[in-house]
Amino acid sequence: MAAAIVAGVLGASALLGRRNAPEPGHPSIDRWYHRLRKPAYTPPDAVFGLIWPVLETGMAVGGYRLLRRMPSPERNAALTLWLGTSAMIGGWTELFFRRHALGPSTVAAAAMSGAGVAYVATAARLDRPAALAGLPLTAWLGFATVLANGVRRRNRGADQGSGGIALPRKLSPES
Repeated sequence: MAAAIVAGVLGASALLGRRNAPEPGHPSIDRWYHRLRKPAYTPPDAVFGLIWPVLETGMAVGGYRLLRRMPSPERNAALTLWLGTSAMIGGWTELFFRRHALGPSTVAAAAMSGAGVAYVATAARLDRPAALAGLPLTAWLGFATVLANGVRRRNRGADQGSGGIALPRKLSPES
């Protein structure tokens, strides 16, 4: 049963990620994303595709370990944080890539990061390996929050009406 739950969580996350990915199969998302002004510390696109499955799988290992423990209020709290973090990842891709909501997606990234920290702290009291398995994703979520904020700041004034891109103002002949 634990393996089925973990497979379902990973599968749902993969489907949402695919649905919202900036890739040639989603030309409008791809075009929008690649036109955004990004911080110099933005990793190459290939890194995102490689790192997310590894990080989420690590977190899923922690979830699996917790699911196999005897039920308790603390175990349930850790599992809720694990599931919540996993769900927020999918929700973030929807906010950022599909809705172009840079401000709300930055807030969501911070919430994911906080949930990841809370997961690690709660899981550590029950199962140290489960907590350690969540550390890489939690660290990445902290970085993702900084990155999302950097994108938001560099694209101020961007909204859904402008496709989420802060386009430069046209210069008047008097300029």
